[in-house]
Amino acid sequence: MKAYSADHIRNIAVAGHGGKGKTTLCEAMLYISGASDRLGRVADGNTVLDFDAEEKRRKSSVSSAMAAIEWNDTKINLLDAPGLFDFEGGSAEAVRAADAVLIVTSAGSGVDVGTQKAFKAAEKRGAAKFFAITKTDSDHRSFYKTFDALKEVYGNKLCPTVIPHMEGNLVKCYVNLITGTAYAYKDGKAQKVDMPSDPAIADMTDAFMETVASTDDALMEKFFEGETFTKEEILKGMRIGVADGSIYPVYAVAGLTAAAIDQLLDGLAGSAPDAQNHAGEKVEYENGETGDLPCNESAPLAAICFKTVADPFVGKMSFFKVISGKLAPDSVAYNPRTGENEKIGKIVTVRGAKQEDTKQIIAGDIGVLTKLSGVKTGDTLCDNKNVLTLKDVDFPEPCLSMAVKVAKKGEEEKVAAGLQRLMEEDPTIRYTNNTETREQVLSGLGEQHLDVIVSKLKTKFGVSVTLEVPKVAYRETIRKAVEAQGRHKKQSGGHGQFGDVWIKFEPCDSDDLVFETAVVGGSVPKNYFPAVEKGLRECVERGFAANYPMVGLKATLYDGSYHPVDSSEMAFKTAASICFKNAMPKADVAILEPIGTLTALMPDDNLGDIMGDVTKRRGRVLGMGPADEPKMQELVAEVPMAEMGDFSTVLRSVTAGRGSYRFAFARYEQAPREVADKVIAERAAQKEE
Repeated sequence: MKAYSADHIRNIAVAGHGGKGKTTLCEAMLYISGASDRLGRVADGNTVLDFDAEEKRRKSSVSSAMAAIEWNDTKINLLDAPGLFDFEGGSAEAVRAADAVLIVTSAGSGVDVGTQKAFKAAEKRGAAKFFAITKTDSDHRSFYKTFDALKEVYGNKLCPTVIPHMEGNLVKCYVNLITGTAYAYKDGKAQKVDMPSDPAIADMTDAFMETVASTDDALMEKFFEGETFTKEEILKGMRIGVADGSIYPVYAVAGLTAAAIDQLLDGLAGSAPDAQNHAGEKVEYENGETGDLPCNESAPLAAICFKTVADPFVGKMSFFKVISGKLAPDSVAYNPRTGENEKIGKIVTVRGAKQEDTKQIIAGDIGVLTKLSGVKTGDTLCDNKNVLTLKDVDFPEPCLSMAVKVAKKGEEEKVAAGLQRLMEEDPTIRYTNNTETREQVLSGLGEQHLDVIVSKLKTKFGVSVTLEVPKVAYRETIRKAVEAQGRHKKQSGGHGQFGDVWIKFEPCDSDDLVFETAVVGGSVPKNYFPAVEKGLRECVERGFAANYPMVGLKATLYDGSYHPVDSSEMAFKTAASICFKNAMPKADVAILEPIGTLTALMPDDNLGDIMGDVTKRRGRVLGMGPADEPKMQELVAEVPMAEMGDFSTVLRSVTAGRGSYRFAFARYEQAPREVADKVIAERAAQKEE
């Protein structure tokens, strides 16, 4: 591929709801542009962009993929984003690198959740927005139904640009409202035909012209006077409107047959913002000041790593978008996160899995650096004389956690090593080793996400695991003040063992054992106090009722006795342990369960259902009210952490993917009797096993 300047580069993320034809549309663009010699099909597993083994098996995208194509002397970097919500991390990567987002939906659909999420991500990024309505040539699918649904939500900014002319259920041709021409398609090849006489086309043309006219005062005046716009005036209005967000062009296409794909490519090359004028960003400098950084090839380097891939043949691949300056082999770049310089090695461009060496990545363009071991997703590379940081990738937080169980004992370290590698590729994965429950806990965005991780652990790292609901770290406490004696006396030839203590145990507000002494008269020498405390602390760690750590316990050593010869630290430590065991049956030991604060966001219509679900989980609603987003409600509640296992799945199901939530540990509180009895019984069963 030849070198392109930034004003001839377009960075386009292709996003939307799952199953609407995003990858198929990208494959059609690759085919029509000559970047691929075949029209790949997802169902056949032969697409350029869904090249991963998991994607071929599932027949859907699980990660973002990139391909560069050439059209009308323009380089278009396509960033195909997965549509399934479990793989939103891939969508975040694609949108971070884009200057425009092509939102894909299908004919006959309403405004689905994926469309709304893609639009919201584009708005947050400040990217231009295009719509592609696919599958327009399928039976019983209406482009106009979908267009009307979109217009109801997004208003008059929606600009019909290429529309289908229907005869019955069949598309006869596609009408380009920019050029005022109609084309019929066969095997993806266009043939110009006479403009059909269709009232729907006339209505759409009026809407198109009015939307374009709204971008410029001179065009608006011309529109009201009934004058005809030239093609140059239309294109100028389109560019202005797309760039300032007052126009969302809508294109009718058919990905499987590649119909009208050439017209979509014309629109992206001609109307989408170029990198020269729109790839600049806000940055934070080393001194804490912020500023605007223009896209300038001659300026000092500034580049963002928006994606990482661990390629089995090439090694680590870091995808970069260069905002300023250029990345070239054998140059040196500074990483503000690590404080280290990175030697730039081989640079490639990618088209799916295919790689091609390139001399450099200039400002506004996207490329891949290989074998940068010290760089991770979200890192900035810059000039060490002009240190700055670009905005990180806006990844969603993982919401579903499961315990990892290895099929073969002793492979826990292999699991940890494999997950660390996968976390480099996918920052939405979290992995922790819970020392208290002795479990490896894996967190992700949903069941399918975790399933893919398990599959990759097996195929890439050769370790088989299963997932289980993680254990909950309960606590124990006492509810009554009690006193008890602990006496340890043992004679076994020579010196014996003797320790005798009286300790008062009482509840207190503490996350640990509070140990005090009130001994008078030297009944227990001071040098044995640490041994008594150590004995109690060991008991507290093991608990009493269910072997969970004990909290909120104050122990006061107030009396005892000793033997000048047989007493020792070990004897008093043992006496303290005996005292603890004697006291606890009378202290009314209770089980404490962890409580978390839930903040859930959902559509207005789903508030009642989610509130009912939270109540079933023994949750207490603390408050609710309108959220910052329109037609959304926020619910705040306290819920036992043991009850939250499948909440993410329920929330996604009830809200059709529109809901989201945060959940954080708040405190421990006493568990109900039936819960406590169940916990004690389960621990007893585990102990027997």
